[in-house]
Amino acid sequence: MAIRIGETIPNLTLPTDEGTFALHDWIGDQWAIIFSHPKDFTPVCTTEFGAVAQLAEAFAARNTRVLGLSVDGVEEHKAWKADIEAYAGAPATFPIIADEDLAVSKALDMLPADAYLPDGRTAADSASVRVVFVISPDKKLQLSMSYPMSVGRNFAEVLRALDALQATYGVPLATPANWMPGDEVIVALSLNDEEAKARFGELTCPLPYLRKAAQPKG
Repeated sequence: MAIRIGETIPNLTLPTDEGTFALHDWIGDQWAIIFSHPKDFTPVCTTEFGAVAQLAEAFAARNTRVLGLSVDGVEEHKAWKADIEAYAGAPATFPIIADEDLAVSKALDMLPADAYLPDGRTAADSASVRVVFVISPDKKLQLSMSYPMSVGRNFAEVLRALDALQATYGVPLATPANWMPGDEVIVALSLNDEEAKARFGELTCPLPYLRKAAQPKG
């Protein structure tokens, strides 16, 4: 069964190149991003892991932990990190799940239940393991993105989406198209105009049902 937005992710036990841990314990009280890959030592995935390595400070500033996944083993992950770091010019400080038996990929609905890795397999055998999950501190899935093999992920968009999730988390707000941090936000229709003004200040209303306010600080 697919994991839907708003559902609690399973508390899987994860073997990684940095040891084995329970997913919920690893997340703790932070936000988390899981991004998955179909194989080590593949070109697109190496550039993506490199981009994540370069953004370590940006994720830390957002109280967000990052967790990779690839369907190879711990020793392959450790060797691959050397290539990632050489390419990115930055240390790869995040753990990578060693999903050799596809257990995690299947539990998180990245692959069909009957998927398996044949002898001499290639990345195409696990091609659907090209997913980004953003998870809130309450361990619920807040956003998911799926990519084909041919399209490298845009981690500037991952950061933008994370900022939008954090800006609207637990408050009656949403973000408009192409929103960037500091832009106006949309006030939910669950508040009437008086309630919206009392909570978020002056409103701009290009349409009766589209009410914008300055992004709250803090």
